[in-house]
Amino acid sequence: MRTIHAAATRNAARITAGAAAVTAAACLALLAAPTADAVDRGRLGQCAAGQLCLWSKPGFHGTRATGELADISIESCVTLPAGTAAASLANRTGRPVTTYQSATCGETGEFDTYPSGTWVPETAYVVRAYKVWER
Repeated sequence: MRTIHAAATRNAARITAGAAAVTAAACLALLAAPTADAVDRGRLGQCAAGQLCLWSKPGFHGTRATGELADISIESCVTLPAGTAAASLANRTGRPVTTYQSATCGETGEFDTYPSGTWVPETAYVVRAYKVWER
């Protein structure tokens, strides 16, 4: 019985030491990892505060269109220029924004509302219009 108990104790000690090593390695990796802000600045497209930014391609790539909060009529349908559409977006307006598949903000097609601070690397549908809401 002593041999079995001693072997079990050694195995438990090895498992505990292994778990501690894995935990320590994970903690060191987190400390060495760049901050979310640093990663986002390199990965996300440029979009200033007060803007709604729409990119023609997923991943914040392609042609970028911006809507400035100062120039947008609140709760009015804003249609993207003919022949353009968005596949990714960032809402930095400080207000909720609804995007529409329909160029007339029709609710018969797809639409979604995004709170301010939302970054969407790939929309579920081609965005052709949007509305900015009061709150």
